[in-house]
Amino acid sequence: MGMSAAAQFHVLAVDDSLIDRMLIERLLKTSSFHVTTVDSAIKALQYLGMVEDKLKSYETPEIHQDAEVNVNLIITDYCMPEMTGHDLLRKIKESNSLKDIPVVIMSSENVPSRINRCLEDGAEEFFLKPVQQSDVNKLKPHLLKSRSKEEEETQPSNNNKRRTRIKCTI
Repeated sequence: MGMSAAAQFHVLAVDDSLIDRMLIERLLKTSSFHVTTVDSAIKALQYLGMVEDKLKSYETPEIHQDAEVNVNLIITDYCMPEMTGHDLLRKIKESNSLKDIPVVIMSSENVPSRINRCLEDGAEEFFLKPVQQSDVNKLKPHLLKSRSKEEEETQPSNNNKRRTRIKCTI
């Protein structure tokens, strides 16, 4: 009850640099976010339930959404080995079960074409490193928007049922 609304939000932070992961984790926790960190885009996909097992090369990647994993926002570094933050963004946006999760990209390189491409492909924000507390404050509207979107998706079906009951009883 004394808990702030932000404490209900779970952020997945993805960065191959331990120092940058620790910094973003501290900034997010200071703002009362629940934070999970991973060191690669592949580990992020695994955490989110998108199985990309190289042993299953004959099958298409499977999605197993774990009920326990409820991520409200993903913040990822752009430059990482094996899979970039942009690649992670595209995989998230292509997934039916994950596409509504807001994704924020961060990078130490200020490359306008890269920034524009990420924003065009669905990133909510693009932060330049080092990420600051003022950047973290920009996350809350995206989280609140995604929360209200989730509520809208569940609300209409309940309202329709109520209206149907009222019509039937009158």
